[in-house]
Amino acid sequence: MKLDPFYLIVDSSDWIRRLVPLGVKLVQLRIKDQPERVLREEIAASKEICAEHSCQLIVNDYWQLAIDEGCDFIHLGQEDLADADVDAIRSAGLKLGVSTHDGAELETALAVAPEYVALGPVYPTVLKKMKWAPQGLEKIGRWKDQIGGLPLVAIGGLNPERLPGVFENGADSAAVVTDITRNSDPEARTREWISATAQWR
Repeated sequence: MKLDPFYLIVDSSDWIRRLVPLGVKLVQLRIKDQPERVLREEIAASKEICAEHSCQLIVNDYWQLAIDEGCDFIHLGQEDLADADVDAIRSAGLKLGVSTHDGAELETALAVAPEYVALGPVYPTVLKKMKWAPQGLEKIGRWKDQIGGLPLVAIGGLNPERLPGVFENGADSAAVVTDITRNSDPEARTREWISATAQWR
């Protein structure tokens, strides 16, 4: 499969309602620590907006809710992958992306035959504390050599200025969170990302 080179990650359907209509074609809904009722409402609302704008929605972590709400793509971190029922996910027809940070995690991810693998953090990130040092551009190239035709998503500390190095070293898609959501003008920054990734689309 082919992923859009601009991979937006946000934590609410409000963000999706704001930014997806600008031309975003790939977005992950990553919500933490909310009641199930809220999660279901957020997933359902996000799914509706994405369907209206031909945008691929990827739900983070909550694979059972994604199945229940009729979604078709989820993303799992390593801990979530360990607890997930991969057979149930596949039986429901969901596509799967998996986070990786080192060689052992890459092996774990490849064992479930994901639709893509994410590698991070490429650069220092302010999103969350990471026990891994920044991976750097060279690691992207090594990862891509190992996974071959499987799409590789780069994440962590990315901005439009860093995109050429990321893609030239083998990434297929660049994921972004804070460079957009903490920007003083998220809409304008989203348009910059769409423009900056156009040549790889």
